[in-house]
Amino acid sequence: MEQLGTHIAQATGATATVRLGELMLDTTADKLLALLTFLRDDPKCLFKQLVDICGVDWPDRPKRFDVVYNLLSLRNNCRVRVKVQTDEGTPVPSAASVYSAAGWFERETYDLYGVWFSDHPDLRRILTDYGFEGHPLRKDFPLTGFVEVWWDDEQRRVVNRPVKLAQEFRRFDFLSPWEGAHYVLPGDEKAQEKGKS
Repeated sequence: MEQLGTHIAQATGATATVRLGELMLDTTADKLLALLTFLRDDPKCLFKQLVDICGVDWPDRPKRFDVVYNLLSLRNNCRVRVKVQTDEGTPVPSAASVYSAAGWFERETYDLYGVWFSDHPDLRRILTDYGFEGHPLRKDFPLTGFVEVWWDDEQRRVVNRPVKLAQEFRRFDFLSPWEGAHYVLPGDEKAQEKGKS
């Protein structure tokens, strides 16, 4: 794996690391298509199959999203993971010209995370309903969503209506539940008073 990573890094300029027995490549959006083409066509690589494209949301980073490409070489019996960082406004070039299956995976990543892919032949939602607002796999998306599907007896059809909550949306601080918050949570002030007496 390390020899293959060194070969790819020297030829493409990508950063190669081996973690958990898997080769991982970090690149930038402007070098992505050249890297994917190299991985597909180079005789030492031959990653002919695109297994998946997915997103990862890191809301505290300036470049909030990772777009992750998982490739498989049947000839060499190995996998590689390619990662590109982007933000909400910067598109990633579409890999549909390199791997024909990329079109569907990019539509899914756009629908669920809101990542734009430039030069995509048909970038539109694929899993959520028409008129859906937001991107449901972003970490700041409310757990209840914005609209709900409801049967309207008067109109005799299914309609979308805004979600009405008895309380405000919770603002998540993304802290680990095992470490605990660095502030007093509502209701905990009573427990602290008992501990003092």
